[in-house]
Amino acid sequence: MGIIQVFVLSVLFFILFFGIGFILNMLLRSTWVMAVVFPIVVVFIVDDVSFTSYFSQPGEAFPALWDDLNSLQAVDMFILLTGFAGTIVSGIVINILRKKGYQMF
Repeated sequence: MGIIQVFVLSVLFFILFFGIGFILNMLLRSTWVMAVVFPIVVVFIVDDVSFTSYFSQPGEAFPALWDDLNSLQAVDMFILLTGFAGTIVSGIVINILRKKGYQMF
């Protein structure tokens, strides 16, 4: 993957998760909702196992998830971490806006 692709993907993930986090935090009147939900989103992005197999076959699903997480390259981890940074920044922005007196919904 080229450096330009990594840059574009990291910016897109940051903006995507900032926007989703901002909207969820605004609608649910909570500050850190998306930061808590983000690991579940990462599981959906990374793993090939269906979601129901985590409940029906946990002995096989969780080791497969661990193997998939360990096989991520540094570039993939960087892109996912920029998405997580977007969720953190959205929580900080919502917090600042609430302290300044803006009421959202």
